[in-house]
Amino acid sequence: MRPRPLPAGPGQESVWDYPRPPRIDPSPLEVTVRAGGKELARTSAAVRVLETSHPPNWYLPADAVAPRALTRSAVRGTVCEWKGLATYWDVRIPDGVLEAAAWSYEDPTPGFRSIAGMVSWYPALVECTVGGERVQPQDGGFYGGWITADVVGPFKGSPGSFGW
Repeated sequence: MRPRPLPAGPGQESVWDYPRPPRIDPSPLEVTVRAGGKELARTSAAVRVLETSHPPNWYLPADAVAPRALTRSAVRGTVCEWKGLATYWDVRIPDGVLEAAAWSYEDPTPGFRSIAGMVSWYPALVECTVGGERVQPQDGGFYGGWITADVVGPFKGSPGSFGW
């Protein structure tokens, strides 16, 4: 059963207006990722992947990631019906390792080739900002969507959203 979308206010988007299959949307906003007091990535060349019922996932170019910040994770990849096989990355911080805190699609399906090698991050595990605003994590721990004040839900991943 489809939930009732929240009304979008001025300057907001409803995730229920996002397409299926997802769309890639370039953004000029500055995006940063930090953990353990260390900047892991910064760029003004990120893209958002927009999919019905999901807050955006933001992907940053590989060259925006600090050298040696990521190591390939032992966590097994998952498969997205749209993008293909995901590769997970552990994040090295001064106090240790955040296991599988980031992911990428190294060889995505043809419609998503433009995000090949770009990295997204779980905002529940690292601090992410978009345009200076701290991102809130998507509920549920699986999808890793980035919730900012300019998107409204309800969002898949929250309790009761199975099957949306």
